[in-house]
Amino acid sequence: MSLPASLQRLIPEPARLFPFLQWLPQVTRGTLKDDLIAGLIGAIIVLPQGVAFATLAGMPPQYGLYAAMVPAVIAALFGSSWHLVSGPTNAISLVVFATISQFAEPGSERYVSEVLTLAFMVGLFQLIMGMAKLGTLVNFISHTVVVGFTAGAALLIMSSQIKNFFGLPIPRGISFFEVLHQFALQAAHSNLWVVAVGAATLLSGIAAKKWLTKVPYMVVAMLVGSVFAFALNQSLGAEVTGIKTIGALPGALPALSAPDFHWDTLKQLMSAAFAVTILGLTEAVSIARSVATKSGQRIDGNQEFIGQGLSNVVGSFFSAYPSSGSFNRSGVNYEAGARTPLAAVFASVALILIVLAVAPLAAYLPIAAMAGILFLVAWGLIDFHHIGSIFRASRSEAAVLAVTFTATLVMHLEMAIVVGIVLSLMLYLNRTSRPTVRTLVPDLENPQGGLVEREPGQAECPQLRIVRIEGSLYFGAVNHIGEYLHEIAERRPDQKHLLVTGRSMNFIDVAGAELLAHEAERRRKLGGSLTFYGLREGALHMLGNATFTDRLGPIVNFPSIPLAINALVGGLDQGVCEKCPEHVFSQCERKCMTLKRAA
Repeated sequence: MSLPASLQRLIPEPARLFPFLQWLPQVTRGTLKDDLIAGLIGAIIVLPQGVAFATLAGMPPQYGLYAAMVPAVIAALFGSSWHLVSGPTNAISLVVFATISQFAEPGSERYVSEVLTLAFMVGLFQLIMGMAKLGTLVNFISHTVVVGFTAGAALLIMSSQIKNFFGLPIPRGISFFEVLHQFALQAAHSNLWVVAVGAATLLSGIAAKKWLTKVPYMVVAMLVGSVFAFALNQSLGAEVTGIKTIGALPGALPALSAPDFHWDTLKQLMSAAFAVTILGLTEAVSIARSVATKSGQRIDGNQEFIGQGLSNVVGSFFSAYPSSGSFNRSGVNYEAGARTPLAAVFASVALILIVLAVAPLAAYLPIAAMAGILFLVAWGLIDFHHIGSIFRASRSEAAVLAVTFTATLVMHLEMAIVVGIVLSLMLYLNRTSRPTVRTLVPDLENPQGGLVEREPGQAECPQLRIVRIEGSLYFGAVNHIGEYLHEIAERRPDQKHLLVTGRSMNFIDVAGAELLAHEAERRRKLGGSLTFYGLREGALHMLGNATFTDRLGPIVNFPSIPLAINALVGGLDQGVCEKCPEHVFSQCERKCMTLKRAA
């Protein structure tokens, strides 16, 4: 017995619940080989990144690797992108540190517990948004906000590592400008051996990035810094050099963990969870779409939300702090020839094997070397090209970027993101609330009866005005359009007829329909009319609502301009037409000749 069709539609298709069923049949021996190679390369790259980002997040180093294991597999299987690789990211690591360090000492047991709880909350929010099909919300976070926030985050990353790079006792948790102030006061007391290790790491990373393009520059920098520090400690002694290492990593799989579900903890982390949710989704979807433009794949934003949400929810039970899509690893994954999401799965498996084999070697990794690597990472985050383009292209967008950038440096990071989004939306609403309204006249060079914008001083019909509203007529634009209609009514009270061309109006809301209904009533009382040309279906549906039909009267929506002009000119006041010397419309001359013959 089969279910009714109405109930069948409510049950998701298996491919929607398990998106990996869509690409799994395409796996072949050839794709497996390509994915395995890409996965191995990805595992090598994430090893130094994971340790660096965990350090940045205030977490024990191994947690950065844990965040690249289970979450990456879940995101690959349940997301929509074939090349997106999830795991720890620099921006999210920084937000985690900036928000959670207010409540607990970084690296402490309580700190780790709150970060894992944050991962669960972030994943739950992302999952709910994906199931509610809110994937399009990411479109409202402008690229300018992301560029400004990322540039500010890059400076914060650099400032957070100054003490490790120079070996200075700068306190944790102080503001960006206070870090600079403390550095200026203590710079003369820098540990030169520590600086030498950091500089060697930094310079070797820059050189590898420039000349050894096929080798992960982070791996080269990490090896050079570690070997150099080991040589210094062996020859001079660790007591003399003061070079500290991060210590050996536990060579084991991620331990099972449990978020803290106490209400006080959940309430305390709510704003941070919201900020990381928005930032994580923005990163993941924008990176997935960026890679998809090269691969030709279509990205489902809602499915990507679900994939990211599940990865963080599941990851929170496997010692993973909040993760998202990684631009570096996703780009390398695609360039390395990955064919399916199995590449991300292979990368996670390979990372587990590498951790089991080389974890003790982390005892030789200097903290100063990690600072040098993070300096490189932070510098790469600053998108100088797009910053320059934004400042050259638009003052308002430049203002959004500058405010977001400044807010990132002086405010809590979760608030900086909100400030940028709100300012960007305010500018968008300001633009859409003032749609351009143009007065149109016949195009004398177009025999088909087209319309062009009226130039100053150009003749127009004394009884009929034609306007084009270039934007949606919604509550935010009603005041602007209403003022325009009031102004033309005062300046030209003789133009009792109004033709509105509606091809540029995507929609009309209740407030817009109220405005048009009022205008139709006013013109009808004066003996005129309000008619339309080319209104879209959605706008017609709103105006056809019973709430407005009595006041609007029969809605006249002409299919073409010649038909509209023929109909309207024929209904104009004959006495005014006889005295009009302009003959603005070609139909006017024929009408006057008819009137003269009739007289």
